[in-house]
Amino acid sequence: MNSSFEILEVLKKADLLKDTVHPYWWPNCGTFEVLVGAILTQQTKWEKVESSLKNLREHNVLELEKIAEIDIDILAELIKPSGFYNTKANRLEMLCEAIVLEFGDFENFQKVVSRDWLLNQKGVGQESADAILCYACKREVFVVDNYTNKLLKSLGYEFESYEELQEWMIGGIESNLDNINKLYNREVDLFTIYSRFHGKIVELGKSKKDIEEIQA
Repeated sequence: MNSSFEILEVLKKADLLKDTVHPYWWPNCGTFEVLVGAILTQQTKWEKVESSLKNLREHNVLELEKIAEIDIDILAELIKPSGFYNTKANRLEMLCEAIVLEFGDFENFQKVVSRDWLLNQKGVGQESADAILCYACKREVFVVDNYTNKLLKSLGYEFESYEELQEWMIGGIESNLDNINKLYNREVDLFTIYSRFHGKIVELGKSKKDIEEIQA
């Protein structure tokens, strides 16, 4: 395969998102919950994150201002299923405090936050920052992760950095927008393409199949 468009074409035809009820793959896309999930999912499985989110929801604290003010020990207990709960509680609370201080509320944060600002927050790396920008803020940002890296390695591609891999993925999409619109039989915006493409790659990785299997 010579471009990320060719990968998208195969994954689209395989209909890897047919079982999801979420139009942009990540649950509750465009909400504060995504930001919390992006921090909690580091070094753990999503199923454990869902348990933590359920705890926060049931205790009525799944809101920016409430997490910024909650007792850190209580927060750690509520997110315990996600693992590394003391570290994650500290980082999540610090991030929420910084958002309140810098942006006032989550809606303003969504509109004006920059990638550089996110990367300056403790515990927010490139993948987490891009996940927040894409799925919490609905920006045109393509997220690359270990599943993306493994997929590209299986196809014979090696990249020296996150940025290089991301640039390669974006380049194949942006140079084939007309073909993508034909693939979907409609005009599709970049946010929709990026969010669903990343979701397809993750679902392929979780299935433990390689791309040749689903192409056959």
